Amino acid sequence: MPLTYWCEQAWLPGGVAEGVLVEIDGARIVHVEQGPPGAAERLPGLTVPGLANAHSHAFHRALRGTAQEGKGDFWTWREQMYDVAAALDPDSYHRLATAVYAEMALAGVTCVGEFHYLHHAPGGRPYDDANEMGHALIRAARDAGLRIALLDTCYLSGGIGAPLAGAQLRFSDGDADGWAARVEELGAAYEGRLDVEIGAAIHSVRAVPPEQMSVVAEFSHRNAAPLHMHVSEQQAENTACVEMYAATPVQVLHERGALGPRSTAVHATHLTDVDIELIAQSGTYICMCPTTERDLADGIGPARAAADRGAQLTFGSDSHAVIDLFEEARAVELDERLSSGRRGNWSAADLLSAATGKGHTSLGFPDAGLLVPGAWADLVSVRLDSVRTAGARGLEAVVFAATAADVHSVISSGRRIVTDGRHVLGDVGSLLAEAIGRLR
Repeated sequence: MPLTYWCEQAWLPGGVAEGVLVEIDGARIVHVEQGPPGAAERLPGLTVPGLANAHSHAFHRALRGTAQEGKGDFWTWREQMYDVAAALDPDSYHRLATAVYAEMALAGVTCVGEFHYLHHAPGGRPYDDANEMGHALIRAARDAGLRIALLDTCYLSGGIGAPLAGAQLRFSDGDADGWAARVEELGAAYEGRLDVEIGAAIHSVRAVPPEQMSVVAEFSHRNAAPLHMHVSEQQAENTACVEMYAATPVQVLHERGALGPRSTAVHATHLTDVDIELIAQSGTYICMCPTTERDLADGIGPARAAADRGAQLTFGSDSHAVIDLFEEARAVELDERLSSGRRGNWSAADLLSAATGKGHTSLGFPDAGLLVPGAWADLVSVRLDSVRTAGARGLEAVVFAATAADVHSVISSGRRIVTDGRHVLGDVGSLLAEAIGRLR
């Protein structure tokens, strides 16, 4: 039975409009027009399309508030992350991921790109179903009401020229052919399931030798699937790559056919001019994760320079130091101001487009992220009367003033999953506390 919502304000392709009726049938929008509310359910504030969290590691959420203790850098943080990875099994991962995805839903996220490399049992022994951890993540997304692009990640080495060790053994399928065989089985299990996209990922040049990358790229091409990869997150990664291969990470990936319009370079923090040109000319997206990049002291990426060359941006919350796509969006602008000394590098519409339509497209859902007939029925309503947004106007109120706490209603794939700031699963804080507590 079709449902109709009346949005006090809504962001449509032509801009913000007053009094917008959105009719939904099943998981899709079937009609959009301005008009009086009639009997339609009212959505106060400003309604925008669902947000796409294009880069997530669900289990990293367990590090929030602990990884920030003391001093260190990316490499010391990584050891803490391995400790969490070592403690998880399919049941505990499902509990944790469900709570994390519910937290995303509360923040207006309707689709998550899960960069998934925790595949096997301790020591690298496959579970009876070699994809059990992936299934757990997909169940979690569905339980929380999100669509998911499971970006199954190839991870083969402990660093450039280094063997796997410790928790890293859980990440590996031995070689890229073993990875591809397992992921083909995973894809077959979800064939025809419109809410699930099985994509691919090359973890990084540190974790996948160049001669193995082509297998992963070919999987993406053969299945028309998204292909994501960590790229130049750390200067040390670039230095080691150039020393070993006489090329930057971007150049290595380009030579192995991993760049292209279905590909996304995650972080892309330390790029050369040649790297930027290769990314832009190939149509590769750049997924920036500013809250993680600043939390791990990674640096500020060349977002404006890349966009000027034609690269398209998306956003992710990555390690979940914060889960707030509005914060990720405005952080790109604010970080650019710090590095350039100039304000107004992006409009609010540019940033929100990256968090919605472009993000969904990079995850294999090009028919999401817009309030138009035929699109996925994802409606996120943001309060304009909170202490943060009161007095602000238009998209600027959402992108530069609102936080995740201002999201009061979320409809995802036609299903109402957040009402008055409360998720259908109940108290998400308690779910997170319980799931994380069991790991300590």
